[in-house]
Order: sequence, then structure tokens, then C-alpha cells
Amino acid sequence: MDAVIKIVGTQNYNLDSADAIELVTDGVYEYSDGEAEIYYSESELTGLEGTSTTLYVTPSEVRMERWGTLTSTMVFREGLRNDFLYETPYGKTIMGLDTRRIYAHFNEKGGNMIID
Repeated sequence: MDAVIKIVGTQNYNLDSADAIELVTDGVYEYSDGEAEIYYSESELTGLEGTSTTLYVTPSEVRMERWGTLTSTMVFREGLRNDFLYETPYGKTIMGLDTRRIYAHFNEKGGNMIID
């Protein structure tokens, strides 16, 4: 179903400062058997124009796939590290992420998610 998606990203550089970026965009939301799928197109505002993003949310992990001008698959699992290939028009690199905490609550009408 069509959905309005709100994404808030916060970057903490040190204990004294944090930068928050908020994006509200149209997308598609599907929910079935306790799992959610969220799709949206990136825009000029995110710096990823020409890229599509899909989030697959299960009870134990969140997988974010991007393709287009930027290609990557990030897997968030609480307490685990994920290394992934990050491809841009300027080249490829291996990146890693450590997930400290995941909170995800979804149902047929939508939901909320926090990844730290």
C-alpha cells in the first residue's frame, strides 16, 4: 500500500553535539506474517538521487538494500557486526557497522523502528 515514510537520522560526533536529519517521503509499505517491507526512492535531499531503498524488517534483523547510483546491502542484527560492499559512481569500498540495539514494532497499519 502507498505510505508516507518519515526517517530521522542522528549522527553523534562526540558527547556534546549531535546532528539530526529528517526526511519525509512517499513510498510503499507491506506487512505479512510479522514481517514488514518498506520501499522508497531517494531524492536530491539525501544526496542519493537515482537510488531506490528497500527495508526488510523481521523479528531478528533489518536488511537495507539500495540499488541505482549507489548499491549496497546492510544487515542490522543486534550485538553483531556486518561488513558490506558499498558501491558508488566513484568506486567501491568495504564498510562495516556494529548494531547495538534494534527496536522494531510493525503491524498492518505501519510502525516504528529505532536502530542504534
